[in-house]
Amino acid sequence: MLKQTPLNSLHRAMGARMVDFGGWDMPVNYGSQIEEHHQVRRDAGMFDVCHMLVVDVTGTGIREFLRYLLANNADKLKEPGKALYSCMLNPTGGVIDDLIVYFMREDWFRIVVNAGTAEKDVAWMEQQRAAHAPQLTIKPRRDLAMIAVQGPNAREKTWQAIAGSRAATESLKPFQAAEFAQYFIGRTGYTGEDGFEIMLPVAEAGSLWQTLHDCGVGPIGLGARDTLRLEAGMNLYGQDMGEDVNPLEAGLAWTIDLVSPRDFIGKQALLAKPPTMHMLGLVLLDKGVLRGHQKVITPLGEGEITSGSFSPTLNLSIAFARMPLAVAVGDTVQVEIRDKRLNAKVVKPPFARNGKSLITI
Repeated sequence: MLKQTPLNSLHRAMGARMVDFGGWDMPVNYGSQIEEHHQVRRDAGMFDVCHMLVVDVTGTGIREFLRYLLANNADKLKEPGKALYSCMLNPTGGVIDDLIVYFMREDWFRIVVNAGTAEKDVAWMEQQRAAHAPQLTIKPRRDLAMIAVQGPNAREKTWQAIAGSRAATESLKPFQAAEFAQYFIGRTGYTGEDGFEIMLPVAEAGSLWQTLHDCGVGPIGLGARDTLRLEAGMNLYGQDMGEDVNPLEAGLAWTIDLVSPRDFIGKQALLAKPPTMHMLGLVLLDKGVLRGHQKVITPLGEGEITSGSFSPTLNLSIAFARMPLAVAVGDTVQVEIRDKRLNAKVVKPPFARNGKSLITI
């Protein structure tokens, strides 16, 4: 039996086409995926992300624990409400998950993990807590729902939907969060647009979803979510990274602090195995569609597409590809598509943000 979010009946009432997404019954679209994509780039759209898991870590010594647990450095979190994107690695340097951690108080940090890895993540955190910080408490919060509102008008429409929230959140910078009434509101997202990710009690989720809809925020399914994040240069766990992938070869070097003297899980493995590949973007120059697992052929060796799709913003086919280190931005490579070799240009992601293309062909 598929798991359902608190918004399942509302998705169906709004005409969603539902699919099995990692064991969850989720909306893939409500009509036109391309129209949903443009809704987010041009106005405001909302996403059901209740399947993701909020985990609260409380107690004394959390910062020291996170210094060891995470590849990014928790010492960057200096102001209450500040958020940090990081990978959580295994001892061989593979990615257990990518996540966001919010610093609220020295005795309370909040972590948001992916739906498909949630149980594994919590078990790993508990294992490390028991070994290194037994005084801490790690609490999964399935009592909380989460709705993302994204787009150039997302903040204004959220303020309209949640009376009084403007004063509490207008001054938030990207990757900051604040509490307001029963809401935890972070200026974060997975689309390359401005907006909020809102955590709130499960019982209140349906009411907020309907109110946002009444304020002109369109419901957006998984299909448009994928093309939006791809255009924005954002990795997807299980496709662009995983436990068998060196994160330095997955475009995630910026999330890994190898400079500070602190040790963290996976650090020694990364230092012992320098990357031989790197991840860059591709734009298809010929007619076709780039998809995951297609072979990339270069004079310097073969690579592979990890994520690929048609980009509604660019009106072109785009992809992430893991290729030999010597392949550079501006090079032309070939992609094997249905026994044909089609030309593609190597570019640096992101492809688009804030409603505009960032790529010149």
